[in-house]
Amino acid sequence: MTLQQLKYVIEVANRGSINEAAKRLFISQPSLSNAIKDLEEELGISIFERTNKGITLSKEGVEFLSYARQVVEQAELLESRYLNAKPSKQHFSVSTQHYAFAVNAFVQLVRQYGHDEYELMLRETKTYEIIEDVRTMRSEIGILYLNEFNEKVINKLLKSANLQFTRLFTAKPHVFISIHNPLAKQAVVTIEDLQDFPCLSFDQGEYNSFHFSEEILSTLTHKKSIQVNDRATLFNLLIGLNGYTISTGVLSSDLNGNEIIPVPLAIDESMHVGWISHRNMTLSLLGTAYIEALKEATMQS
Repeated sequence: MTLQQLKYVIEVANRGSINEAAKRLFISQPSLSNAIKDLEEELGISIFERTNKGITLSKEGVEFLSYARQVVEQAELLESRYLNAKPSKQHFSVSTQHYAFAVNAFVQLVRQYGHDEYELMLRETKTYEIIEDVRTMRSEIGILYLNEFNEKVINKLLKSANLQFTRLFTAKPHVFISIHNPLAKQAVVTIEDLQDFPCLSFDQGEYNSFHFSEEILSTLTHKKSIQVNDRATLFNLLIGLNGYTISTGVLSSDLNGNEIIPVPLAIDESMHVGWISHRNMTLSLLGTAYIEALKEATMQS
């Protein structure tokens, strides 16, 4: 087993394609395939599962990748310290529900650790896809919330995928509304106060179950409801239509301006916001740094 083979595995996992990885590594596809095959035979495991749809990490491969990344990361630190080597291109990916603080933390991460070259990914996406992204190592970290209603279903999925949930903070539900909304001057709003305003929520696509909703109280019916796919559209509709959405109350004026405010919702519920990752897997340098940036972003918001 060589350091080069470990780098090959990491690149294939990042690309999800032998062909794309070979182009990035400037080697032929057969050479890369043979190198991976030799490593798998040496270790006696299958790192990747090959199907008609492409290549994905096996269960053993997910564990192996976590160790490979640590070894390569440490080797690069040694090279940088003692050989004055140019830092290698940084890789990191996170999948998250639509939270401004997750973007704030990502900005902080790039500012602090971004070298001249990096390849990072921030995916604001659907709840089920967040779990799938982390399960398949498309993302190292996923950000979502649990509450009394959805935790049984979500935890079952996490357990079957060998993932764990780590709580970041607990929030009381708030509504996000425009400063021009008639409810903006209220200290607290009720469900009854909201009934004549459009309820905005994020579309969950194929897995549009109540348990995957980003908004609590997903089983309630509304006279007016609109589903969207991205945060910018939702915020525009909050302002343009005097709509509302239910979230954590953690909002960033730096990213979202001062046109939208959080107002407490009069309901006895809690949202436990946290991050998911593979069990028994040590986070990378950037993964650890991102978690610290998340903590800082949620404390300041």
